[in-house]
Amino acid sequence: MNSLSLRARAATAAVIGAGTLAVVAVTSGASAAQPHRNVTQSSRLTVESATRAAQAALDAAGKAGQKVSVAVVDRDGNTVVTLRGNGAGPQSYESAQRKAFTAVSWNAPTSDLVKRLAQTPNLKDIPGTLFLPGGAPVAVEGAPVAAVGVAGAPSGDLDEKFAAAGAAAALGR
Repeated sequence: MNSLSLRARAATAAVIGAGTLAVVAVTSGASAAQPHRNVTQSSRLTVESATRAAQAALDAAGKAGQKVSVAVVDRDGNTVVTLRGNGAGPQSYESAQRKAFTAVSWNAPTSDLVKRLAQTPNLKDIPGTLFLPGGAPVAVEGAPVAAVGVAGAPSGDLDEKFAAAGAAAALGR
């Protein structure tokens, strides 16, 4: 703590005293362009982009007359945004989250992953996953940064069509 300035120590004490968790960047001679060798960096979708993706998927479903729920998860499968459309079934909320989690976990549309169950049926036993069409990954330079899951339409193909519309909107496509 001696290497921190008085101002940095006061700010740290204020954050701890307020009971708030915060991430503070403090440079101590290391270049900001070169992170610490024991630290990795990960790209994540912004909340604004996740919200745009969820709304685009919900809008696509609405135009098709479908009542669905939409979930957008981050790279780690944590839910960022969920929208339960008017009239969507009660099971659709959790199903959308699980489809998004599954899509980001394997960086593949869940309709593709359903086909893998024939060779490896125990994949469906992984907690939090749902191997039904309706999940679409969001990738940047081939690496997953998020996924959109949709549930509630009468077919998984429709769910996945709406999820793909959300995934495209996430990156402004």
